[in-house]
Amino acid sequence: MNVLDYSKGVEKLVDPMMVGKTHYMQTKLSKLPVFLQRKIVMSATKKADKMPFVVEPYCTFLFYRIPDPKKVEKFMPEGFKPAKSAVFEGDEEKYYGIVSMFRIHTSVFWGARAEYYLVAKNTKTGLLSWVMMDYISDTISYDEVNGLKSPDCKAAVMTTTCEGDFVCEMRDDDGTKKVECTANLMKSKMRLLNEKLWIEGNTSIAYGRLAGEPDGDLFSLTFYPEEMKQALDIPLKNVAHFHVASSRTGKFGAVLDKVVSFPFAQHMLSDSPGIHTHYSSEAELRKAVEAVNFKKIKTLAK
Repeated sequence: MNVLDYSKGVEKLVDPMMVGKTHYMQTKLSKLPVFLQRKIVMSATKKADKMPFVVEPYCTFLFYRIPDPKKVEKFMPEGFKPAKSAVFEGDEEKYYGIVSMFRIHTSVFWGARAEYYLVAKNTKTGLLSWVMMDYISDTISYDEVNGLKSPDCKAAVMTTTCEGDFVCEMRDDDGTKKVECTANLMKSKMRLLNEKLWIEGNTSIAYGRLAGEPDGDLFSLTFYPEEMKQALDIPLKNVAHFHVASSRTGKFGAVLDKVVSFPFAQHMLSDSPGIHTHYSSEAELRKAVEAVNFKKIKTLAK
């Protein structure tokens, strides 16, 4: 199997009609107590431990340098601590908070999301990790705290223009969470990424103390490492407007330091809720990807 065959295989697992049915069912199931929602989801994952996960082109990341890592330690789940990392190969390592903005389609939901992360080290595995602190979306989602969550953002904008602008405007209903960004991509350059952050980190993703329970609930993405090898480095002078707010994560005195965008779709298989696939190395991840048999994968929607 190669990257092209893998990408096609992931796309074929996404049935738009089934996604529509799932969105409808969520309106019914969300009325149940959260503990029952968890039970239903966990029962489904026993039959489908992977979810096709397609991040559409121009997924964009804002990297904020955190001057004092002690201010974010309290948000770390047990077994994690703030860690320095470089964004691109050869760059200086710093403590970072991240805001990712993207459109996505999966076998379960379809829409726009913005997610807030802290870069950390898993002290048990030694892996560099992404700790999800919060998120906002115009489509359905699931986490341990909220269960089957309804959209918390209406009239979201996540697009690109003919003049090369990436545009994101998302705000939740009560105004406590907001992500706005306009960045021109025309003079950006493709650069090699720091593989430890992007490849290793995306196989070790955890929920922070505010985004999910229990603390440290892990999951992994399964993908060809080439998906995370390079991306656009957007000069800060080309970022005309940006504003990020989340009442949950607080203010860390963070300063925008890097802006990164992927001008291609990324095709992955995500662990279903409650499942954690562990990859100790890039070689182990690649071996797992090459062994995927799409004919045997059953999605959550089915």
